Amino acid sequence: MTFVGIGILAGLSFGIYLIDFKNTSQLVYVEGPGISIVTEKLDFKKGEEIKIKIINTGTVPLTFSNTSYGLRITGLSGILMHTPTSAQVISELKPNDEVELSWDQIKNDGDTALEGLYKISAKGFDPMGEKVEHSTTVTIWK
Repeated sequence: MTFVGIGILAGLSFGIYLIDFKNTSQLVYVEGPGISIVTEKLDFKKGEEIKIKIINTGTVPLTFSNTSYGLRITGLSGILMHTPTSAQVISELKPNDEVELSWDQIKNDGDTALEGLYKISAKGFDPMGEKVEHSTTVTIWK
C-alpha cells in the first residue's frame, strides 16, 4: 500500500512538473538565430479565436517569404489545416520583435476545426539563409 501511495504522489508531482514546463517552454531566448511561438494559453474552446505571437528570440534578424511569417497550422499527423492568406512579400523580424496573428479555427477548406491537438509552426531564415523553425501544440476542446 505504501508503494502505491508513493507511486501516485510521484506521478502527480511529475505531471505538475510537465504542465509547468510545457507552459514556460514556449519562449526561449538564444544567441544567434531563434524563433518562438507563444499562445495566450494551450487549451482553447471550440470556435474560440487563437492569438499567436511569433517572436524573434535570437540575436540576428530573420526573414520570411510572406506576410504570414511562415505560419502553418497542422494536425499532429502533419496534414495542413490552415495557412493565413498573405502577400508574397519578404517580411523581417529584428531581434526581440514580435508579430501577432490569429486563427479563428476555420480550416483552409472553410470547415471548422474539430476537437483535438494542433501544431502551430513558423519558419523563417537567418542572414546566412539557414532555416529557423519552431512549433508549439494547442488543444481544442468542446
